[in-house]
Amino acid sequence: MAPLQTAATHSARVREHLGHPVVDGDGHVIELIPVFADFVRDHGRSDIVEGAAIFNMGETFSRGQREMSPTDKRRAALVPAGWNHPTDTEYFATVTTPSRYYERLGETGIDFAVLYPTIGLPLSQIEDEEQRVVLCRLYNEFMAEQYRPYGDRFTMAATIPMHSPDDAIDAMVHAKNLGAKVALIPSYVRRPRPGESWADDQWNRVRPSGFGFRGWLDTFGLDSEHDYDSVWAKAIELGLPLAVHSAGMGFSDRQSISNFAYNGIGHFAAAGAALAKSLFFGGVTRRFPQLRVAVLEGGVAVGVEIYVRLVSFWQKRGAGLDKLNPANVDRDLLATLFAESDPRLTRYPVAELVAQLGSPQNRRDDFAATGVQSEEDIRDQFCRAFYWGCETDDPLVGIAFDRRITPLGARVPAIMGSDIGHWDVPEFDSPVADAYELLEHGILDADELRDYLFTHSVQLYGSLNPNFFVGTTIEREAASVLQQHPFV
Repeated sequence: MAPLQTAATHSARVREHLGHPVVDGDGHVIELIPVFADFVRDHGRSDIVEGAAIFNMGETFSRGQREMSPTDKRRAALVPAGWNHPTDTEYFATVTTPSRYYERLGETGIDFAVLYPTIGLPLSQIEDEEQRVVLCRLYNEFMAEQYRPYGDRFTMAATIPMHSPDDAIDAMVHAKNLGAKVALIPSYVRRPRPGESWADDQWNRVRPSGFGFRGWLDTFGLDSEHDYDSVWAKAIELGLPLAVHSAGMGFSDRQSISNFAYNGIGHFAAAGAALAKSLFFGGVTRRFPQLRVAVLEGGVAVGVEIYVRLVSFWQKRGAGLDKLNPANVDRDLLATLFAESDPRLTRYPVAELVAQLGSPQNRRDDFAATGVQSEEDIRDQFCRAFYWGCETDDPLVGIAFDRRITPLGARVPAIMGSDIGHWDVPEFDSPVADAYELLEHGILDADELRDYLFTHSVQLYGSLNPNFFVGTTIEREAASVLQQHPFV
């Protein structure tokens, strides 16, 4: 393997100054679609290349944006496409070719990167079952073949379909056999409502998978169509931490047919939040305390908000639920108080006036499946299970480390995710330098920056697999972190 080149970039100089490794918890590759299409053809599935929207969606979708009337766009639930990748020639060549990416990684100041797909992200949400299962399997084989020679600095997450537990388990076992260390699942599966048919929707062919207004979101925990406990158990058995990185485009507040930025602000956060709340309220984090999930690109602000609100809701609708019991109302006293306050109220039976409070028999404990009995239980489940991927120019990273904000002074773990390769990282070598500004501006101190850039990612990715970093350039440093923070 050729030695890593380190140019005199700002990020490279920051890395030298830090004195500890930097782990990119959410790097990206840009797949060359014609190359992947040839791989699929070479494996005997030319029919899928011709039939799957992923191979021709771009031009067809763009043409629809140009030619459809606003009424037709609204009917088709067509959210606008964006220019999604930097077009600096060297940058594009780097993130599309493993060898060049590997050779230039030192310029970024990053020692090791967990890489995630781009076109591979929506594969797990393709609605056609055969296309979904086959393309996910072939995609994982394709990427494993490309990135296997560079395992000392890269690992490629495997994309896992979740329409059924059996599909997910089969895909995870296959991915593990390919050498995968991380399983990328969708944040949700969009399912038809009872009686709803999508067969006549002509835009199924071109709408990005997972986008749209139809159906309901199955987030695999609360109210799920299937019992996914076998999936969580298999992930733990195989030593695969999970990650989610799904689009929230087309959610109820992201349905603009004309403005990409309107739809884009907060959309990854919304999708990730839906998954995290579902797994918590569905009792998954209670039943599987070993489970670890990276919620990527939405930022830690949404994680902090959920944690704070969980504690607040539990105080009022968990431990404090009995205070809301309609049976608590003393009807005789209430009648007296109403008469004193407004004699006109005496013409109404008290039973009618309190009916809007609901029935004492309709007790609903929203926290029943979680098993929590205290704020500490919420902290231990939520802040243990979820790690929140944050881009390096996001100053809201600071709230994850501000113990004045979080109940019990808990830390909601944030990990650095560069998002290299996408439009929001215009310079290939900028993320680590951007992250260092959090220290320069007093948002994080040096220890907190280390946790953000290194420690939390090691804990996340090494939690289920103590050998995750064996054979990498940070093997020794990662082992030290895992010894200090053993898997719980």
